[in-house]
Amino acid sequence: MLGLKLPTDPRWVNIVETNIEEILTDHAWCEQKAATNAIYLITQNSEHPDLVTDLLAIAKEEIEHFNQVHELIKQRGFQLGRERKDEYVNDLIKFLKKDGSRQQSFIDRLFFSALIEARSCERFKVLSKHISDPELSQFYHDLMVSEAGHYTTFLGYAKKYGTGIDVDKRWKEWLEYEHSVIINYGKKESVHG
Repeated sequence: MLGLKLPTDPRWVNIVETNIEEILTDHAWCEQKAATNAIYLITQNSEHPDLVTDLLAIAKEEIEHFNQVHELIKQRGFQLGRERKDEYVNDLIKFLKKDGSRQQSFIDRLFFSALIEARSCERFKVLSKHISDPELSQFYHDLMVSEAGHYTTFLGYAKKYGTGIDVDKRWKEWLEYEHSVIINYGKKESVHG
């Protein structure tokens, strides 16, 4: 369904389990960045009321996820650490079209967003199936479902507003690029690491 070219090796969960505090802190900041990204898309494309409505809902949900992860951090006696750089996301940013039209930039940002949601969904699925902590297993299962919805929203808007752009071709290019990036990850206790 997600179209990702390279699945996460389930052994990545063994790395995650060595430092639950780190994965939770990284995850919290990923949720904050996802909310910020939704708001950025709204501010740049406010002429689309349907998109504004749906992305406001996503931004609220992402902030709620940030809150849920923060509550887990506190319940476990951990502290929310400093914001981390997400090298995976930074690598994806490099593929955004910077020399095209405003519409091309808009569609690319939607694809960028869809891809991050897809990979997060896929990672949450791996966590839900393989982590030994039952509470985190259920938590990541629930979030996996939510991320899948965000993925389809971003992808749907790219197709809806991609008039004059070969959106299927560009999406395939994004998937291929993500494949070339993700092969370098899966070695750290972070959502995309």
